[in-house]
Amino acid sequence: MTVTIEKLENNEVKLNIEVESSVTSFEYDKACKKLAKRVNVPGFRQGKAPKNILEKYVGIAAIEREVLDSVLPTIFENTIEENKFDLVSAPAIESFEFADDKTLKVVAKFELKPEVKLDDYKGMAIEVEEYKNEENAIDQELERLADRFSTLNEITDRKTKSTDLVNIDFDGYVDGEEIKGGSAKNYVLDLGHSNFIAGFAEQLVDHSIGEEFKINVTFPSEYHDEKLKGKPAEFNIKINSIKEKVLHEINDELAKKVNPKFETLDALKEDIQKYLDNSVKVENEKRVANKIFDTLLENTNIDIQETMINREIQALMGEFKQRINMQGGNFDEMLEKEGHQKIYEQMKEEAVKRIKTSLIVGKIAQEEKITVTSEDIQKKIGDLANIYRTTTENIVAEIQKNVNLLHSINQQIITEKVTQLLIENAKVNYKK
Repeated sequence: MTVTIEKLENNEVKLNIEVESSVTSFEYDKACKKLAKRVNVPGFRQGKAPKNILEKYVGIAAIEREVLDSVLPTIFENTIEENKFDLVSAPAIESFEFADDKTLKVVAKFELKPEVKLDDYKGMAIEVEEYKNEENAIDQELERLADRFSTLNEITDRKTKSTDLVNIDFDGYVDGEEIKGGSAKNYVLDLGHSNFIAGFAEQLVDHSIGEEFKINVTFPSEYHDEKLKGKPAEFNIKINSIKEKVLHEINDELAKKVNPKFETLDALKEDIQKYLDNSVKVENEKRVANKIFDTLLENTNIDIQETMINREIQALMGEFKQRINMQGGNFDEMLEKEGHQKIYEQMKEEAVKRIKTSLIVGKIAQEEKITVTSEDIQKKIGDLANIYRTTTENIVAEIQKNVNLLHSINQQIITEKVTQLLIENAKVNYKK
């Protein structure tokens, strides 16, 4: 057997493989026996059809394909290992030919990862704006908890205030036509925390139970519905009921409601402080990591082949389409509206950034001999179970169904380890 390696442009490698007839003849006979056991040839018991009959029944091409599937994987594996090739994609057979004596000639190609030449990535001097909690951060968190454990009192003797929750009926019109999805009965709206159109909630203040009135608003110029974008609208409103939010007093009782383990308000405050301190650490590490990778991306030139970029663009497009569809949008309409070329250029920029980041992480992991252990995977599975509020068994079951998920988990772990190494070795100057 001989394998001739030819390096082409765009990080592509061509293999010219020749396998002698003694090997292929043996594999050919083995393939015939295997196929004979899998197919039913009329007039013969399972697995007993002679080779010449089987060749006519299933076709010589099918048998030769079996030979390829048997011979080539080992050749590819050995060639890649011996030459320490770092592949982007699996080898693809361009052509093959069996001679009369069964000598096999194969031409195959595969892509290599682009070469990455890094400057010194340890001890990088970077400057980032330091994240700090506000001075009254604990008080703000306590107020949020007081709001979370608030009670609602029914109001009958006054008009609405900007902090009330109101039960309303409403229906809206634009240019005299009813807005699709712009009406509701017994809708509860928090006037102090409304995500309705600007000016909607404000105009519901100072009205009485049972009162019916009209309000006027204008849809934002960037509104998602083209028919309503920037249009003035009129809504008919009826106030059905008013409820007043009564905040829980910030005391030991609130602490116990948050978690029975907090017997006093001081214990809750101590826990909040730990949470806030950790938030500062996480945010600053995130800022440092972003700055490090931005610097590495800017200073590292990598010759990425277009085929890699195009595959990544297709993957990004798939993710984008899924996101749009999940949000109830129409992907094709969005493409038409934004423009195919504009979306493509945005996707290309993100694709290049993703590929470069992945290659840089891979190179550093290789240089530092960073690997993934079974303990790392078990911990990550546990983290994923917590995030998705499921069991580790369910995550493992998903991994068994989708091998790409395991690859993704491995990549996440490697990236996290490389990121931590870069952060620990960086010379950080925090701007105040």
